[in-house]
Amino acid sequence: MEAQEFQKRRAQLMEQIGKGNIAIIASANTRTRNRDVDYPFRQDSDFYYLTGFNEPNALAAFIPGREQGQYILFCQEFDEKKALWEGAHAGLEGATETYGADDSFPITDLGDILPGLLENKHKFFYPMGRDPELDHQLMDWITHIRSQTRSGINAPGELVSLEHTLHEMRLIKSPAEIKLMQKAADVSAKAHIRAMRNCRAGRYEYQVEGDIIHEFIDNGLRAVAYPSIVAGGKNACVLHYVENKAVLNDGDLLLIDAGAECEHYAADITRTFPVNGIFSVEQKLLYQLVLDAQLAALAEIKPNTPWNNAHDASVKILTQGLVGLGLLVGEVDKLIEDESYKVFYMHRIGHWLGMDVHDVGDYKIDDEWRVLEPGMVLTIEPGLYIPTNCLGVEAKWRGIGIRIEDDVLVTKQGYKVLTQAIPKTIADIEAIMQ
Repeated sequence: MEAQEFQKRRAQLMEQIGKGNIAIIASANTRTRNRDVDYPFRQDSDFYYLTGFNEPNALAAFIPGREQGQYILFCQEFDEKKALWEGAHAGLEGATETYGADDSFPITDLGDILPGLLENKHKFFYPMGRDPELDHQLMDWITHIRSQTRSGINAPGELVSLEHTLHEMRLIKSPAEIKLMQKAADVSAKAHIRAMRNCRAGRYEYQVEGDIIHEFIDNGLRAVAYPSIVAGGKNACVLHYVENKAVLNDGDLLLIDAGAECEHYAADITRTFPVNGIFSVEQKLLYQLVLDAQLAALAEIKPNTPWNNAHDASVKILTQGLVGLGLLVGEVDKLIEDESYKVFYMHRIGHWLGMDVHDVGDYKIDDEWRVLEPGMVLTIEPGLYIPTNCLGVEAKWRGIGIRIEDDVLVTKQGYKVLTQAIPKTIADIEAIMQ
């Protein structure tokens, strides 16, 4: 992503913070996996959104109107030995020249410099609770500043959550963000299609997972957006199944929920298809019902429409269908009111999507479902799950789990499905698997 994109975001944030105030946000840190091996580093999404800086042990301060520079980046100094063993890193010079900071300081000098930046500020914007150690340091510094009141030095009078302002910014995607999300979706689509073509009875779930990750990496995306779900047969009734170790059986369905990450932006896609390439009668009936529910939900995606309309549409279609198939008994409206459908459809229609797979942004404003706006990206993912121990239904339905999930951009005219390249009709799935 171009440096101008990050610069524009910082300018927008500082305009909302206002002069006389300060905002601070820290990077993610490395975490030990075992002994002297770390987990792969993944930058904090909020920090990266504002800085583009992809190193640990850093902190950014934003001070609107500061004459000496509004954007200050504390980071690790350049270390030749570290560069030899671990690779290039920005250092103080790179923080300004490459990443656009107005000034940079060693992270080891944070305790000497940051308290001075907090002095005489009215509001202090900060994401409390993410880093207990930093929270404690900041409170100590503010307490010390308060002790200097007689000298004319004042501590910030108000601590404000940075997340609300920042997450409202992140909720509306720019063209540059949409481009990255489309790439993540396109590569993920190739992976799902590869999984369909390579699927057959006798293979293991983890082998299919390997096909998916191979396609991600082969297309230049090394990170998964979340642990892949590859669930054959009854395993698909476990919503977040990630063991991925069972053998695939002839006659079962295979549910795959997997997406790649492209420069910190996620795809999140689910497809369900028959292991042997042909839907059985019962599988076909349930699958078409889920697909009909998704299409009904998609029809509700347009600007100025409440977020919850899509969910309500999916619930109505699924409940009607379950009654028609004999899986639920009663009046449709009463079953919806009583939430009887939740025995088979226990999650909501979707979630925001962006730098996090369950992305930031409020779903309600003043206790009312917020309305959709152009630039929002969300998932639409109805499902039906009938576990093997569901004794209240006929045996022919048990052990079937189905979910269909697409990534959807709200546009001025309505919506665009970013993941439309992946087959999802019964005919298209059976054709591609042949």
